[in-house]
Amino acid sequence: MEGQTMHLKTLLVCLTTPDNAQTLMRAAVPLARACGAHLIGLHTIEALLVYPGIAMHIPGPAFAEFNKSQHNQAQEIKDVFDRHTRAEDFVSEWRLVRTESASAADRMIESARAADLVLLSQADKQHDRVDQSHIQQRLIRESGRPVIMIPLGYDGPEIGNTVLMGWSGTREATRAAHDVMLVARDKAEIGVLHVGDMETDELTDHPTIELAEMYARHGYAARVIHRERAGKSVMDSLHHDAFEIGADLIATGAFGHSWVYDFVIGAATRDLLAKARLPILFSK
Repeated sequence: MEGQTMHLKTLLVCLTTPDNAQTLMRAAVPLARACGAHLIGLHTIEALLVYPGIAMHIPGPAFAEFNKSQHNQAQEIKDVFDRHTRAEDFVSEWRLVRTESASAADRMIESARAADLVLLSQADKQHDRVDQSHIQQRLIRESGRPVIMIPLGYDGPEIGNTVLMGWSGTREATRAAHDVMLVARDKAEIGVLHVGDMETDELTDHPTIELAEMYARHGYAARVIHRERAGKSVMDSLHHDAFEIGADLIATGAFGHSWVYDFVIGAATRDLLAKARLPILFSK
């Protein structure tokens, strides 16, 4: 990534299940290698909580079996992490954290705040633990860091050679436009997509042009793509143009700056979280 002014030096990858760990490590290792980044593999161990006021007796063997299953899965995930990092020159760190009275998302957010970028998997309803539900939304909303979500089972090209930036003129999209330079390779192709009505938006295209010019000053091959709405959803528009330019990553602003605004941008974000077919960088 020679020639860039922004550098990825601490990469946190949140590993929830052995299968998803394989998918995530295939995406994380090339990024860490290209940047010489410190790669942290984080897994949380769920605590078996007994709530005050609820009369419940849990036998000792049940506690022991629960802890054993948690540690067995953690070891499986660590084995995946070790296999992918063993031969690499960059620094890798395995981090195993017990949630205690917090949730998995709380512990992930704590670690994310000292990272440049977070990688995690799309929600896996069949295999995620109960305390891992909604970690994608919470990390995007609360960590203050850019988050790349990798679709379940994704096995595509390395991230950062061809990027589609979904521009919407919001604070969140502005952050994504700059955050994406953390992972864009030297001389990467970046398409700046704006979806709107051609007639009414003709005089408001200058932000996308200026954005493309900014990318060009960083040495990227940038271009502006303008599409009419044509009844397509935000998700369909992003995926259509991403596949058309051969993108390996989509970048976009996530949710909104108010709960009312969330009905527009938030709905699009939730759609992307549920149905993404390519890695997506979300910035809030």
